[in-house]
Amino acid sequence: MTKTQLATRIGVDLRSVSNYESGASIPTTETLAKLVLALGFPVEFFYGEDLEPIENVSFRSLARMTAKQRDMALSQGSLALWLSSWLEKKFELPPSNLPELRLEANDAEAAAASLRRIWNLGEMPIRNMVHLLESNGVRVFSLSIDAKEVDAFSFWSGDNPVVLLNTFKSAERSRFDAAHELAHLVLHRHGGPSSSRDAETQADNFASAFMMPKGSVDANAPRFPKVSDLIRLKKIWGTAASAVNYRLHKLKHMSDWHYRSLCIQLSSRGYHLHEPNGIKRESSVLLPKLLANLYEEDGLTRTAIANELSIPKSELDQLLCGLTISGIEGSRRGDPPIGNSSGLLLVK
Repeated sequence: MTKTQLATRIGVDLRSVSNYESGASIPTTETLAKLVLALGFPVEFFYGEDLEPIENVSFRSLARMTAKQRDMALSQGSLALWLSSWLEKKFELPPSNLPELRLEANDAEAAAASLRRIWNLGEMPIRNMVHLLESNGVRVFSLSIDAKEVDAFSFWSGDNPVVLLNTFKSAERSRFDAAHELAHLVLHRHGGPSSSRDAETQADNFASAFMMPKGSVDANAPRFPKVSDLIRLKKIWGTAASAVNYRLHKLKHMSDWHYRSLCIQLSSRGYHLHEPNGIKRESSVLLPKLLANLYEEDGLTRTAIANELSIPKSELDQLLCGLTISGIEGSRRGDPPIGNSSGLLLVK
């Protein structure tokens, strides 16, 4: 809703809504009750702590994004931080293991190789990008807003790196988005907002090199690639067929003409919209363990967690959408959510 729409819904003028947001005035008890109904948040939320503002955010498609879509995404990011800080009070989560590679930002190939070396990945394909990020201290949440223009975004909150992924995209493109956001986290941490054309190009090149390392591509590249080869090779690295085509061309395994010809063939078959032989969507390994432990130790269902956070359960579900299975609601006598709590330290 716009401020005008909200003002109309709760029966006040536009200036009053602006004053409520800025803190210049406080709504009456009657108006607050109307705000609760209009916005769907519990009354406790409005008396709680202010959510942490998000700064230096990397958006992939800022030019195609409206201010409303940007603000929707940022508000979901603030709620993700609220949930993350609540979890960190209860668990000792993996610390950040992201090096700063800012000096290698202009050489994405070298930066990707450096990170693979630091993380001991060698030339092997990455089986699960979400697992890899989580194991190295990145907090990963779902970006479930009605805006296809918002692919994904990332930011640092103190020493904690955070990534929000659009879980409505194909699994291959979501994996690439995760690698793209990883690039921003390691290449552009202290460079201010990383939404410039150069920064986006650097992140794309890093993601391509990180997902499809040169040695692995050289070992598997056919002499004269066809569309069928691209579909076969995408299974090795878990990337889109178009990304494989780009990488083969980047590493000079085909001519410019050959590359453009394959681009046209992929587009004519609709593969730019619907990925052929799609892979299984990745999910979190960390979040199900946390939810299972909270249920087993404290009997906390998702509804109970949402109540403790003073947010609607629907907002909590959106942050977990596509990354975890649905939690069990009800009493502790029901079956707990799937997941095991090994490797987690619950802080009492």
